[in-house]
Amino acid sequence: MDMLIFELERNSDKPLYEQLYVGIKNAIISKRIEVGTKLPSKRKLADFLNISQTTIEIAYAQLLAEGYIISVPRVGYFVETIDDLPYVENETNLEPVPLVIKQSFEIDFNPGTIDLDGFPFTTWRKYAKLLIDEHNKDLLLTGHPQGEYELRVEIAKYLYQSRGVVCSPEQIVIGSGTEQLLPMIIRLLNSNEFAIENPGYKTVNRIIKHTGRTVFPIQVDEEGIRISDLEQTTANVVYVTPSHQFPTGAVLSATRRSQLLNWAAQHSDRFIIEDDYDSEFRYLGKPIPSLQGLDNNDKVIYMSTFTKSLMPSLRVAYFVLPKSLLSTYHNTFTYYTSTVPRFDQHILANFMKDGHFAKHLNRMRKLYKKKHEHMTEVIERHYPTLSISGEYAGMNIVLSVPHDLSEQQLKEKASNHGIGVYPISNYMISPIEYNVPQFLLGFGGLNFDGIENAIHKLMSIWDVKRVN
Repeated sequence: MDMLIFELERNSDKPLYEQLYVGIKNAIISKRIEVGTKLPSKRKLADFLNISQTTIEIAYAQLLAEGYIISVPRVGYFVETIDDLPYVENETNLEPVPLVIKQSFEIDFNPGTIDLDGFPFTTWRKYAKLLIDEHNKDLLLTGHPQGEYELRVEIAKYLYQSRGVVCSPEQIVIGSGTEQLLPMIIRLLNSNEFAIENPGYKTVNRIIKHTGRTVFPIQVDEEGIRISDLEQTTANVVYVTPSHQFPTGAVLSATRRSQLLNWAAQHSDRFIIEDDYDSEFRYLGKPIPSLQGLDNNDKVIYMSTFTKSLMPSLRVAYFVLPKSLLSTYHNTFTYYTSTVPRFDQHILANFMKDGHFAKHLNRMRKLYKKKHEHMTEVIERHYPTLSISGEYAGMNIVLSVPHDLSEQQLKEKASNHGIGVYPISNYMISPIEYNVPQFLLGFGGLNFDGIENAIHKLMSIWDVKRVN
């Protein structure tokens, strides 16, 4: 072939080499250039099209890489034989999809943030270095589908000592988060109808609905989920956060714990999913015992994560299955592999085994307690018209703000001044009427010395009167 004639748009956003590559490729697919045809040399084609040889070289290299042409040394490029394709690619002008950029704030009361300065980098780095060694090359291979046995042993010990959860390592399944583990649990349970707390985790609501199940939102009060409302539904599975309800902070009362366990025991296909997401951080009285530890009927599936206790990016969560569900699990998920890297699991297992996890929790519990007490003290002393709830555990409080403006208006006003606040309505599965705007104020990610100024700035923006 003496020459290739293509119309190149020099003012186009698409590079010249890409235009040339697409033109030659489509000509080969449509057989306008026959198999075996020798393409013009890079120099000749560059002169003919009045473009650089580099542009020709890049286009030819891409065609060569995709198998449309072959290179014969010291001879040139030739069109290769390819299977018939059902179509020739047509250029399509697609509307660009806008990137969703998370808004950043000068002051962020996000309840999901942790204290980054408190992480034990030196100790964690030491365990990582010790593990990354050629003697541990077997860790490059796929591990146990339920997660590394060494980590499951440490989790079982920790749960028994700290939460009263009675289980063996064989009952524990490790995964990369609630989003990955909850669908597995849903598949194990013979139910199409689930109940969840309202307000509660919207992600849980989305996950359950995505699997085609029906969701019944059950309202929460100061004693936790309303069991009488649950009993009015046809749900066979209920998802709860009994030790520290998210987002209200309510603790499921002893009476309702008994009622809930009795509800589950009434039918063979009823189960409770207990999410114990931040039970490590309680600041008043003794830790609230887990439902799983109180259950005598094998009805509670216990879930938790290391997101708050260590770091969100670790992506290690787990659930504890009742023994009655183990055979179903093994039959259903025989082909699964763990979604958490083996190196990360062994680092965490060694970190826990040598007592560093317990030390870290004690240190962080003291730090978060100081922040919690400081935030509540500032609000109670300077802003007595406001009320606080859910303040005995976790990494946020719930603040009620009597105001002429709506919850959404207050949120937008704060946001416009660089402050992130989180209305409780953000977590409603179905609408609930509140007389007073309520917000989750997280303190985990705030610097201790900056908490008071952050509160004062927010109240000033909201025109809440300060008492000195």
